[in-house]
This record gives sequence, C-alpha cells and structure tokens, in this order.
Amino acid sequence: MKKVIALILGGGQGKRLFPLTEYRSKPAVPIAAKYRLIDIPISNCLHSSIKDIYVLTQFNSESLNNHINSTYRFDYFSTAFVRILAAEQTVDNTNWFQGTADAVRRNIFHLNLRGDELIMVLSGDHLYNMDYRKFIDFHIKHAADFTVSMIPIKTKEADQFGVIRMNRAGRIVGFKEKPKSKAELKDYILRKAVNGVGAASGAYCLASMGVYVFNADVLIKVLESNDADFGIELIPHSIKNYNGAGYIFDSYWKDVGTIKAYYEVNMDLADGKPYMSFFYDGSVFTRPRFLPVARITGSKIEKSLIAEGSIIRGAGISHSIVGLRSIVGKGCKISRTVLIGADMYEKPGSNEPIKMGIGDGTIIDKAIVDKNARIGRNVVIKNIDKLKNFDGGNYFIRDGIVVIPKNSIIKDGTRI
Repeated sequence: MKKVIALILGGGQGKRLFPLTEYRSKPAVPIAAKYRLIDIPISNCLHSSIKDIYVLTQFNSESLNNHINSTYRFDYFSTAFVRILAAEQTVDNTNWFQGTADAVRRNIFHLNLRGDELIMVLSGDHLYNMDYRKFIDFHIKHAADFTVSMIPIKTKEADQFGVIRMNRAGRIVGFKEKPKSKAELKDYILRKAVNGVGAASGAYCLASMGVYVFNADVLIKVLESNDADFGIELIPHSIKNYNGAGYIFDSYWKDVGTIKAYYEVNMDLADGKPYMSFFYDGSVFTRPRFLPVARITGSKIEKSLIAEGSIIRGAGISHSIVGLRSIVGKGCKISRTVLIGADMYEKPGSNEPIKMGIGDGTIIDKAIVDKNARIGRNVVIKNIDKLKNFDGGNYFIRDGIVVIPKNSIIKDGTRI
C-alpha cells in the first residue's frame, strides 16, 4: 500500500464558535466532557494505520499544542508521530495563512515528498468515526487523482456546505460552495437513492465532508496556483483539470463549527443517541489524566455524562455534560447544559469571594459554561428574556443558548 500522510487543518479564527474560541483554537475546544475536537481525526488516523500525522495551526494555538504534546506520545520503536506545523514567517512569505489551501501550500515542503505518496487533508472540527482505509482503497480502485468524501444532506441545508455533482461513472463534474438559491442548486439535486436516502422528493444533495485524498504529485501541481481555500477555489479548479472521484460516507458526521452545532452535538451525546459513541470500542484517544473518580452524593442525575474529578453534592442534573473537575453545589438544578469543567482545583482555604464551580442553589438551563467559571449562589441562567443573540458583559447568547466564557465570574443572585 502507498504511504499515506495526513494533514489536519487547525482552522481559522473560529469566529462562529466564539466565545469558546476566545482563548483556544477550534480543534482544541472540549467535547463530550473530556475530549477535544482534534482527538477525532487523529484517532481516526491511528485506527486506520495512518502514522504520519501533521496538524496545521495558526490562531490561539497554545492550548492545541499543549494537548497534542501531552497526549500523542509514541515509544522509541514506533514510526508514528503527530507533529504540529505552526504558521511561520519565511524569507519567501511573511504573511499569515490566507486559507486552508494556502496553509498546506506553505507547509508542504516539511513533508519531504517523493511524489508517489497519498495525502489526506482533514478538518480538525468535525465529529465522526471513519475508517480511512476504505476511503483510500476507493481512491486507488477508481484510479482517481483526488477523491472527496461526501454525505447526503437535505437541500435546505445546502447553503452551509459545498455541494457536489457526479456523473454516472462516479466522477465529480461539479462543485458549488454554499449555494444561496434554488437556481444554483438545481443541477445538484439527487436523482436516485444514495445509501437509503431517496430522491423521489428531490430534497437531497451530496455535500463535501471536508475530507480529501490526493495523489501527492497532483496536490503539488494544484498548489502551484494562488488558490487560498480548498472548498471555494482549489477543489472546483481541480475538477476541471484532474479526475476527481466521489466517495459516499454512510455513517454519522457533524460539522461542529457553530455554537448551535456544538451545543446540539453535546446534547445528543448526553441523551445517548446512537449517532456516535465514545464508548466500548476505544475509538477516541485523548490525554490521560490522573484524576480521582467523580464523587456524587445526594443527587439525582439522568441522561448525562459525568467526567472524572467532578464533585456533585445534593444537585439535580439532567440532559447535561459535566466536564473534568466540575464542582456543583447543593440544591443546584442543571438541565440541558454543557459544563466544560476546570483546569485545576481551587486550593483549600482560598479567599476568593466566589468559589470555582457552580454555587449552591443555582439554576442553569440551556447553557454552555466554559472552563474555570465562578458561578455564585442562587444564580439563574436560563435566557430569561428569550433573546436569540446578545453580548453581555460576562456572558453571550447565541441562537438562544447562554454561553459563559472561560474564567468568568457571575455574582450571587445574578439573573440571566
């Protein structure tokens, strides 16, 4: 089998995930109580026997670098590695990355390519389990120059994705990035069933997952252009000059690029919906920690995930994610909420007027509370005014979801 090298794109500024990306890059955002988004593509690679893994970073990269360096350590006799490629100034270019394709272009010399390898390009903020070996075998079998992995989506969602048109031979013949009108989408509607998704209603099309595999010599050639972004420019231009194949993925995939998507994914995980499992098969790796087991006393908990190191006393928690080292006080009612947790425990005898964690008697519903937040006693966080979007002094509301940023302090008795 040809050598496969994975390039995981660390993402841009992550504005749609703000304020979760105020101090961290998108792939470093915590998910499912104890993981980071970057763990998903790296774990997929390792389970697919892809051992040469590079992560391209630019914005707020410190937390991502720290997580990768602390997590993916291999023994001296292994050839596997996960290596950070950070944005850097060179004699030839002193600018920041201008897009996903530009990030790859400016780092490809680090790979020391011979030209006969396969290069996988992956996003660092998607949630899915995928055996990339099947994807690569499909690419080789179809003698493609590049292959794009796709999923069927409803046409009403097409304005959020790059959509693809294929001919009967399975070759990609059209690509439209985030079409805004029915006229733009007309030629991309599925005319026959794909993976059980029927075309009778004309309500489905194929969307790019942001998962690509290129023959190395082809990727080198297409990067000679000035294309800045894979979806907007490089893939559409490559279709005209090279053989592109479309691989249809038949399982769960989610782009976790917005606050709403992030919240919904965590709620699905809390409710135990069988879209993607972190359990049983060891499918997702993350940083090993030496934390005590969660301590839960006098509490009622239903449909929730509780991470190690948490302390919950006399609280009611439902349909929620409780992250590492979370402290939840007596009489608290937490529902439909993501508590991301804390980086450390507060020292005994601390003189802080508001302790780290959730104070006694606090009620939180439909919210995301980022790390190290100090929520006082008898606080109410439930979007009382039913606002869709709002920027407060120490909180934000996005799509009706209240977000408490990292290190925030909410005083006793506050109502949001």
